[in-house]
Amino acid sequence: MKVLVTGGAGYIGSVLVPELLGAGHRVRVLDALAHGGASLLGAWSHPGFDFVRGDVRAADARARALEGIEAVVHLAAIVGDPACARDPDLARSVNLDASLALIDDANAGGVGRFLFASTCSNYGRMPDPAGYVSEESPLAPVSLYAETKVGVERALLDRAPRRRMAVTALRFATVFGVSPRMRFDLTVNEFTLVMVRDGRLQVFGEQFWRPYVHVRDVARAVRLVLDAPAAAVDGEVFNVGSTEQNYQKQQIVELIRPHAPDAAVDYVRRDEDPRDYRVSFAKISDRLGFRASRSVPDGIAEVARLVESGIALEPVPA
Repeated sequence: MKVLVTGGAGYIGSVLVPELLGAGHRVRVLDALAHGGASLLGAWSHPGFDFVRGDVRAADARARALEGIEAVVHLAAIVGDPACARDPDLARSVNLDASLALIDDANAGGVGRFLFASTCSNYGRMPDPAGYVSEESPLAPVSLYAETKVGVERALLDRAPRRRMAVTALRFATVFGVSPRMRFDLTVNEFTLVMVRDGRLQVFGEQFWRPYVHVRDVARAVRLVLDAPAAAVDGEVFNVGSTEQNYQKQQIVELIRPHAPDAAVDYVRRDEDPRDYRVSFAKISDRLGFRASRSVPDGIAEVARLVESGIALEPVPA
């Protein structure tokens, strides 16, 4: 297929683009290059790759990017709670308004498939501390970031305005691992960087749960959904990750210990955290056969090697 990846120069996109090209798809990226475009240099000379520089909020950029496109993977967003909190108006404009406009434009333009990158943060706090949430669990967003994702999900999965497109929402676990557009503001990556480089880490709310998934497994999951029959994924929501990779923050620290045995860790106890959730990923496993290929310890090891090598030592803003 001819696939448009919005935000394709980003942390996930720069891994997804070569994954799709390697699978035989043609790929166009729409990206404003807020963080530069070096992450796409590896794909630049591929005959199946092309690029549109533009902001997903701009109608003309969306029109140019959607021309001749058969499937959209919508990644472009202001990502994460801190980034959204810094500029709430920008977050709503990009994450919600531009996403809804892109859905409408894609549908009107005859695009056949639309995949939306959502988040497990939508679950907020699980009602049963001993249980797991699934795609059928109530959504309880507690941040602007999650609120915008829930809003787009609801609009996307509403059949009335959708008409022709097969649509799928993918709720990603917290992503980790090395990418051409590296991010060190994600829990596993950040903890590994700080413990290995600085030898000291402060952790807030060490007992709360989050699920985790490697960035390359996210790319594989997206490809798997694109390659599935449209009828098998139309109107569906899939959590993307592995049930075995739900961890508390303190457990993440202990997994990093072998790479930073002398690091001092200061735990700041918090009895209340609006986000605390363990997630089941049985649906994507049972329906599509998805299995995570890289574990959190695998990701920690590769990030530790990256830090020790000196290639990327400074945190990159979200």
